[in-house]
Amino acid sequence: MPGVVHGAVLVGVDATVVSVEVDLLRRLPSVAIVGLPSASVREAAERVRSAILSSGMEFPRFRILISLAPADLRKQGTGFDLPMAVAILVAAGRVPAERAARWMLAGELSLGGEVRPVRGALSIACAARDGGFGGVIVPRPCVEEAALVEGVDVRGVRTLAEAVAFLCGEGELEGASRGAVSRATDALDLRDVRGQEEARFALEVAAAGGHNLLMEGPPGCGKTMLAARLPGILPPLSQSEAVECTRVHSAAGLRSGLGGVVSTRPFRAPHHSVSAAAMVGAADLRPGEASLAHHGVLFLDEFPEFRRDVREALRAPLEDRVVVLARAGGRVVFPANFALVAAANPCPCGYWGHPTRPCLCSPSQRQRYRASLSGPIVDRVDMRVELRPVEPARLFEGPGSEASEGSHAVRERVERCRLVQSARNGPGRTNASLGSDEVLQLADPRECALRELVRHVEKRGTSARGARRLLRVSRTIADLGGAERVETEHIRAAISLRFDSDEEVVP
Repeated sequence: MPGVVHGAVLVGVDATVVSVEVDLLRRLPSVAIVGLPSASVREAAERVRSAILSSGMEFPRFRILISLAPADLRKQGTGFDLPMAVAILVAAGRVPAERAARWMLAGELSLGGEVRPVRGALSIACAARDGGFGGVIVPRPCVEEAALVEGVDVRGVRTLAEAVAFLCGEGELEGASRGAVSRATDALDLRDVRGQEEARFALEVAAAGGHNLLMEGPPGCGKTMLAARLPGILPPLSQSEAVECTRVHSAAGLRSGLGGVVSTRPFRAPHHSVSAAAMVGAADLRPGEASLAHHGVLFLDEFPEFRRDVREALRAPLEDRVVVLARAGGRVVFPANFALVAAANPCPCGYWGHPTRPCLCSPSQRQRYRASLSGPIVDRVDMRVELRPVEPARLFEGPGSEASEGSHAVRERVERCRLVQSARNGPGRTNASLGSDEVLQLADPRECALRELVRHVEKRGTSARGARRLLRVSRTIADLGGAERVETEHIRAAISLRFDSDEEVVP
């Protein structure tokens, strides 16, 4: 009688239940795996054979047929090693079929029978809960991550022999308690930044409302320094946000063996040589940098140096806050609710407009450089500020002479602002995530403020998208100031943060 054990395969960040069926045929000994297995799944036959023998058990001397159902879903990854080994032992009568069928299993096997971590343990536990299984057995390093899912019994296993003993009722496996999100503080402090008051305020607005920010200025004026201190003023993750982040990072294979939950908001800073697949997702349907920055920040330094297809791939995520991948292997939707922070030089040499250093670029070179940022991308940026070099005397002032606030004081204002937004917009919803059909109602501008916005839109020819983004930024500035409604000064402050110079980027 065939042995049946259940595992799971990752499709994006979600896991789909897979039935692992094993039949022993009285033919020449061999192992055949059917059901669209990938190369890593086909190679599992030799790992499973060696793991069973190394665990002191007999490997059946039959033709072993392993079927992975549903057969039309491609199976990939090494998480099927443990369920295939157990299914073989069930078919051989070594493990009770009824008890094995109540559990979902996942784990990679070494040749010696040890169970190694796999990616997506959190998603696998969610699939076990939704599928009505009694529990899930995962590698011991992944048990804390899987235990974040409520309503399912999670057990950790170190070796194949331990799993077999537990399923036979001859031993117990360790569980894990569900941990809470721990609050971590960033070592970098805003107090280290000299000058750049407007950029500091823009950074605070970006952190409070989840807005996109583009900083322009010559090299060494503090763009990267400011961006690196953004995590220090971001509010802590809520429990639900932390679970979502952990699920995405686990599906990408970044949590293997780490266990626990992502405790701080993600801050992703890929190099400008990154490919479009690495930015939004690869052909194997793994999440990219945009999804790894979910509920956090995506920092793109030297923004114009990124390949054009990489920048343009961010259009849809910046607007819809999801990444939709359609490949030959399937179609998946990744979450991508991030705030974009980008830094750019004003020209190829970097010194256009510098007070002391001359620019070596021709007008056509500057025009081409600024035109590399397309109009649709710039239109999706909420704030665009210009940084100037700081006076040398201010760079070497002592700590006591610097009047700027530290990250702790700014973070307290940001947290209060986020609480106001959650009460008005809904739990966890920032002003930047407001839909176009609700931004006017929730921003609640006064008539005079609305007239100011209309005058600006008519004068500058701002798009409808840009006008709504101005209103969202105005709402965040009003929330930081404790105002119930958007006033004229809030609209003007948002305009000053979005258009810092008369020179527009040519699309």
